[in-house]
Amino acid sequence: MLTKRINISIAENQGARPVAILVQVASRFNCHIDVEYNEKKVNAKSIMGMMSLGLSPGEDVIVYADGVDETQAIGDIEKCLKKS
Repeated sequence: MLTKRINISIAENQGARPVAILVQVASRFNCHIDVEYNEKKVNAKSIMGMMSLGLSPGEDVIVYADGVDETQAIGDIEKCLKKS
């Protein structure tokens, strides 16, 4: 299992689009992926779960990945959370 703290630097005022893209990216991987924000942890492949987090730019999340492709999964999710 890998864990990584990532600072969110997505642009504001994009609505749900960044979260939808993150869910699409996470869904490409076989490993289990969770995202934790403000002491709430959800499955990164769940659009409803991810929307419930209310992610804000400038804040940190913790990404957990467990499985054969966990390294690539965390790297790609970090790229999603760093886009502007």
